[in-house]
Amino acid sequence: MSNNSRGLQANVLGTFDTVVMAVAGSAPAYSIAATTAVLAGAVGPAGPAALLYCAIPMLGIALAFSYLSRIDVNAGASYSWVGRTLHPFLGFVSGWALVMSATIFMVAGSLPAGSMTLALFDEGLADDTALSTLVGAGWFLMMLSVVLGGARLTVRAQLVLSGVELVILALFAVLAFLHTDNARVFDWSWLGFSQFDGVSGFAAGALVAAFYYWGWDVTSNLSEETRNSRRTTGLAGLIGVGVVFLLFEVFTIAVNVILSARRIEENGANVLAVLGEEVWPGWGGKLLVVAVLLSTVATLETTLIQVTRSLFAMGRDRTMPAALGRVHRRWNTPWVAITVVGAVALGMFVASNALGSVGEILSDAISAIGLQIAVYYGLAGLAVVVAYRKKLLKSPTDFLFGGLWPLCGALFMFWVFVESLGELSSAAVAIGLGGLGVGLVPMLWYWRKGSDYYRPARLDASRTVAVDYVPVSAASSRSAAHEGLPTDF
Repeated sequence: MSNNSRGLQANVLGTFDTVVMAVAGSAPAYSIAATTAVLAGAVGPAGPAALLYCAIPMLGIALAFSYLSRIDVNAGASYSWVGRTLHPFLGFVSGWALVMSATIFMVAGSLPAGSMTLALFDEGLADDTALSTLVGAGWFLMMLSVVLGGARLTVRAQLVLSGVELVILALFAVLAFLHTDNARVFDWSWLGFSQFDGVSGFAAGALVAAFYYWGWDVTSNLSEETRNSRRTTGLAGLIGVGVVFLLFEVFTIAVNVILSARRIEENGANVLAVLGEEVWPGWGGKLLVVAVLLSTVATLETTLIQVTRSLFAMGRDRTMPAALGRVHRRWNTPWVAITVVGAVALGMFVASNALGSVGEILSDAISAIGLQIAVYYGLAGLAVVVAYRKKLLKSPTDFLFGGLWPLCGALFMFWVFVESLGELSSAAVAIGLGGLGVGLVPMLWYWRKGSDYYRPARLDASRTVAVDYVPVSAASSRSAAHEGLPTDF
């Protein structure tokens, strides 16, 4: 099968590459820096418990992605899987939830990148939202260019960015463990339920924890560009969740031990730099700022991949403008989708200046993204049960890993979604639900226009799906027969 018939460039990424992408997608240093204060505000010192109890259902969702990727290789991932198992409308909602969460993250991720870059030179400049936005937009455009250059260039950049980040984090994990000055004693209650403010308090913490883990599923969006992708993408996602869980737990516990609740609250998105300064005065804070900056830039790259590959799949299926399904002749990347996302994100950068400080924007954006993550992860967890329904009782392994665990993960995500609505700010709820609601317009429009996506062949684990995807050409007419749908063996 030639690259031209596939659209995207096939067999570019190997197993190690996809594991790196999975870890980078969850952005360990960025997630710890940007979200620790938000998590502490939600659950106090029980942050390690929230991360632990959210990791268990998150592994169930990772298993769902792994099992579904075995039978349907599609750049749209949950958009395709949910649409072909539960209902096309739910599939579109799943894909749109990813698109919206990733687009919101363009601002939530780029603003800290700008402020941290400025902090390396002058601490006073870091609080200047306008200047942070300008510098962050510069980083965003740089990553946009890398993603446009193709999967091979993307993974090379990722190896450098994430490699340095993980070395710095590993060093500071050891330093934090050895640090004893003014440190509190580790308390096992930090891993228990007793610290949560009831069920709703736990739900609020779990929603924030979902944001921590989000991003490992970029491997599924890269499946059409990965070697042996039916096995590789799911395995890489599972390894990615395991690696970032360990990093999140180590640093969240270290923050509890070394920093007081007041210092966490006062420093907001700068918590990791303050931790670094405590364990290594002079150099520690600067090095961890570098790690967070690299992590932020790296996850901007993986998020761009997720949103542009999802839009590419939607354009190919004609559930969004068909132009989004076009690929660049030289780089084999969805250049129209990349250009559109870049333009929308830059517009959001300008609008974000009217919303308040970097910290205020981050808090609401993280909660809004958490709601959208819960939707598309939960739907994927249900989809795998339906796709494997004929096989679940034939094997204990399939029953546990392809059925029960993903189902529990899905129910957990939906429960967190419902419970959190009453706890979040009106701005966070408006951004989260409003973003999902906007998707009804293109969904109904292209459904009425007769997209074949809304008349799908059912996804069944007893059959795999061919990957003979045909790119949308510029000459395609609205009335042309849809050539991009997968066919069953």
